[in-house]
Amino acid sequence: MEKHPEGWIYSGQASDRLWSKSAIGRPMGELGLLLSGAEVIFCHEHRHIELPHPDWMAEAVIENTRIIDEASIIEALRVPGNKIVLKNNLSVLGVESSHSTWAARWPSDKHPREKDPVSEIRWFHASAELDIEDLQVWAEEVTSMNRIAEVIVVDDETSVVTYRVSIESPRGDMGDLDEAGIRNISDREFKPLANGGVIILDANIWPNERIGIPHPNGRMLDSITCELVYSDGGELLSMGSSILFDLLSRGLHCRPGFKYGTRWRCYDRPLGEEHAPWLVVHPAEAPSDWEGACLASRLASGVGKTWLHPLQINDSWAYISISRPPPDSRWSNPNRR
Repeated sequence: MEKHPEGWIYSGQASDRLWSKSAIGRPMGELGLLLSGAEVIFCHEHRHIELPHPDWMAEAVIENTRIIDEASIIEALRVPGNKIVLKNNLSVLGVESSHSTWAARWPSDKHPREKDPVSEIRWFHASAELDIEDLQVWAEEVTSMNRIAEVIVVDDETSVVTYRVSIESPRGDMGDLDEAGIRNISDREFKPLANGGVIILDANIWPNERIGIPHPNGRMLDSITCELVYSDGGELLSMGSSILFDLLSRGLHCRPGFKYGTRWRCYDRPLGEEHAPWLVVHPAEAPSDWEGACLASRLASGVGKTWLHPLQINDSWAYISISRPPPDSRWSNPNRR
């Protein structure tokens, strides 16, 4: 192999096959096949191609400190048969992609010379910051091209796990929020509780079943619901009450999500008919890194729910989902190290 400003040129007999069969690297005509450092590692470990020279690995790590993680991700994606084209090769192939995308993926029975990719990929180390605004912009760009926004997370033992990012619009069947009913509740006498909420002892003919928690002696309202009910002239005093108002306005029934590690669990139908489809986190309580996001998403997936992170865009709320993909699209390391 020979060094190239963008990687390494492989001109061996297998160069044509590596591209035509597996879409590895970038064809460079008579020069051969241009490979990134991570692709060189993959070809060495899975296509029996020699490294450029005995000290290459040590030099490659100095040149790119992320190369081991990238090679692990390429391995996890390619071993099941996916074809992966890195970002700097997409434009050469005439494939449009988001500016934040690391690579694009084609399934095993498709090839970049014939079809558009099914997904665009970004990857993060588990310790990396969870930037929900950045994810929202990227997911919007990717889904606008009818592609899946896939995230690969890699940890300190180069173990890989797959997630999907999407913009969700949770909706329920319980109608809009009745302002007259809210006023009816705010006019009733209440007693403060130690948790910052209140109990309303006069709970006969309760105007809105989605407000408050039933109690043998009345109805209990938590602190965020209190802000919503008792705000002056409808002005919302906090981020939490603004999100709760939006969820209720979408026809959802919100109950505490403490047992699931979130602020709310949200039902789209009256309680007792079905399980809550969504778990919604308060942004101030959301995970700060990908390790926490993976844990939250995995917990939600384990109980058949979708984990949502609210994001305020201008004067409205959007909901970002970080979810586990179907079992046949969960890319992971073929061999545990």
